[in-house]
This record gives sequence, C-alpha cells and structure tokens, in this order.
Amino acid sequence: SYHLSARFSQAAFLRDVLEIEVIGPLNSDSNNASWQTASTRKIFSCLPEAEATAESELNCARQIVSRLTTEAYRRPVNNSDIQPLLAIFERARKDVGFRASIATTLQALLVSPQFLYLQEIPPADVKPGSVYRISDTEFAARLALFLWSSLPDEELTALASAGKLREPQVLKQQIKRMLASDKASALTDNFAGQWLYLRNLPYHFPDVFEFPEFTIPLRHSIQRETELFFTRILKDDLPIFDFLNADYSYLNEPLAKHYGIDGVKGYALRKVSLSEQAHRGGLLGQASILTLTSNPNHTSPVKRGKWILDNLLAASPPPPPPDVPALVAEHDGVALSAREQLKRHRADPVCAACHVRMDPLGLALEQYDAVGAFRTRYADQAIDASATMPDGTQFEGLSGLHDVLWDRRERFSQAFIDRLLTYALGRGLEAYDQPVIRSIARQASNDSYRIHSIIEAVVTSTPFNFKKAPEAANEPQQFAKAP
Repeated sequence: SYHLSARFSQAAFLRDVLEIEVIGPLNSDSNNASWQTASTRKIFSCLPEAEATAESELNCARQIVSRLTTEAYRRPVNNSDIQPLLAIFERARKDVGFRASIATTLQALLVSPQFLYLQEIPPADVKPGSVYRISDTEFAARLALFLWSSLPDEELTALASAGKLREPQVLKQQIKRMLASDKASALTDNFAGQWLYLRNLPYHFPDVFEFPEFTIPLRHSIQRETELFFTRILKDDLPIFDFLNADYSYLNEPLAKHYGIDGVKGYALRKVSLSEQAHRGGLLGQASILTLTSNPNHTSPVKRGKWILDNLLAASPPPPPPDVPALVAEHDGVALSAREQLKRHRADPVCAACHVRMDPLGLALEQYDAVGAFRTRYADQAIDASATMPDGTQFEGLSGLHDVLWDRRERFSQAFIDRLLTYALGRGLEAYDQPVIRSIARQASNDSYRIHSIIEAVVTSTPFNFKKAPEAANEPQQFAKAP
C-alpha cells in the first residue's frame, strides 16, 4: 500500500481518497525480465538463468551488491564491505528464491550505519585534533546531501573518483546542474521547511469557530504559496532580498479571495503580481507565516516578532524567565488590545529587555488576523499598526516593516547564510564560523546576493571542505545523521 503524503492527504480527504493500493508486478514468478519495472531494473542489473549454478548466482549477487553498496555508502567499497552482505544472501538463498534473497540482503544494507549516517574517517596520517580536508568522495556525499538530500549520482561519483569534482569550473557546472534537477526540490521541502517552520503548518490548527474560512484546501494553498515562492527564487537564481519584499506571489482563486485580491480564477496556483493595495509582499505578507506565528484564536505580536528576529535577522532573544507573568487580557472589566497588553507587560524591567525588540516587529503585522487575512478593525476598534524600534525608527504596517528590514538587509543576508550553512553542515554554528558567514556575504554582494552565488560560496567554504579529527586516537569517530 502507498499512503498519500501529508501534503496531499488533506486535500484528498475532501474527495474521500485516503489510500491508494498498487498491486504488482504481475507475473513476478517468471524467470525472465519481463516482470521488471524501471525501479526493479535499477536493482537487478543481472539475473541468473533458471538453471543457474550456485556459483553463477553468487557472481550475479556480488555484482548487484557491489554496485548498490557503493551507491549506498557513498564511497568505493572493498571486500570487507561486500562479504558480510553476501553471507546474508547465501543464508537467505537456502530458504527462498534469488530475488527474495537479494531483498533480504538489501534490508541489511538499508539498516547499515554506513548508509544511515554520514561517515567521514580521517586519513591515517592525520594527527588527533588537527583539521584535515575531507576526501573527494566525502565531498560529493556532502554536496548531494546538501542540494538533493540524497545520494551522489553517477556523474558526481565519477568526477569525485577522478579527482576533478573540486576543480572550480567543474564544481560550478555541477552545482548548476544539481540545482536545475528535480531533486533540488529537497531544498524547498527540507531547508525552507525548517528555516520558515513550514513543517509545522500541518500541525497548527486555528479555531474552526473563529475562522471557519480556514478550510483544508486553503491550508494546503497557503503552504504551497510559500513553497512555490521559495522555489521560484531558487530556480531563477534571484536575489535573496526577494524574500523580504517581492512584489509577486503564487495564488489560486480561494487564496486570492482570502487575500482580497480580484482577478485570479481557478484552483491552480500561479504567479501573480501584487499591487501596493494588496497589502502583501515577501514572506511576511504570506498567510503561511502569519498563521504559524499566531495562536489558534488570535494573533500574537510576540510570536511574530520573535519569528522575525530568529529567522530573518538571526538575533534571537534569550528564553523567557521561568516565572514570567502572562499577558493581562483585560483591566477593570475592559478588554485590552494586544498593544495595550504588551505595553503593560513591558513595564516590568525583566520583560522589557526582550519585548522592546520583539513587540514593534509583531505589532506592525496586527492588521493580519490569525490566519493571515487583512483587517483594519478588531473588536470594533481601529487597529493601530504603528511601531517604534529601539533605535527610535518609527514605521507602520507591512510596508513600513519592509523598509525596516531593507535597512537591515546586510543583517538579513548574514542571517540567511547562517541558516543555509547550518543546514549544509548538519550542525549548529559556533563563534569560529562567524568570519565564514561574513566572507560568504561579501562574495555574494558581488553578484547582487543571488541565491546561487550564496550556495556556491557555502560549498567552497572551509567548513564545508574541512573537518576536525577526533582529539584522541582512540576517540570514536563522530557521525552526522544524513538529512
């Protein structure tokens, strides 16, 4: 059975499609290759004859296992890698057929730590605690995991084996090829999903009584809007500042209606130019971000401000103290607006230090409700979207927030690089990584901060190409889990 992914299952629910079961291949008991699908042919590069000897079967199994193990381990393999798997094949072959024995062998391969984890072993002549350059095959594995969340393909592997992958022009061409591949959608699914918190959207549930318009198809559309927006910037090699203030997005008719935008028909999302009257633009004008940073039944300027500090400015505030008081929703029986609640909260010096940075950013977005729809009034009161930054900068609404972030675009570029480098390395960054971030930003500035230039600079950076050996010779090699 093949279960629909979370992305599509919610939309499919309305059509009563919860599960699809595919049966096959038919005629799989035959000894000829007619039963094979395109995917099985990738596994069974050879098939023994019906009356094959045990030796010929073992030779075919060795060919299959050697090739697949090389791909799975992301490096050249030797007899010590192959022999344990062939032993599993031989044991299984006593009870079942050739293909079933290969399947059992592949099960063992797929649970091997060398497949599940990115293993980078220092050369024998590297001193404990010293920094060394990873091998070309290890570099190819890092590159494929970064851009594809997958294994190196034959072209990458061949270039790495020939020692040519790191040649500047070759590497530049390979990065371009990889980003043009459909596999690069992994950057949208995984990097953007983590950076923007899009992975959390299927688990965020606005109040259905407060927001009955937030249907399952609309939830799907707001997520796809942001994913298509990110993909557009990636595929077309646009400047990363489009994330801040792009005057286009991806809408369909229900989402355009949710935004109050006319002239968009049909259910397919397509690129739409945004006017100033649309009150949209960039990530902060998209309902996915505005919904994720809200509570189920009302907005949260604190969450929105913190999201901006965390993800767009890399200036995360410290965690709140354990005894922080809750916001007071009313005073003398009168409901307080979010602005009034936060003003009272900032009166506490313990709270003011962080809230003076977060609150202005979030209050500027108060004209967007908890599911990202634009509004000018709340609880029969006009919404005040004005704000003042700690440095005295005054601004109002999303357009004013765009100006504030544009003035801090160099800080945003470093924040984006911080997140991308973290993703590429599979580890948190340290103080010694900060010069690398600044260096990548300087390189990117020479090409208008286009996203491909930033990716190339990450791939050629010292942290991506070098690694520190364990401090002691008997210290176990550290593993990084492959994304």
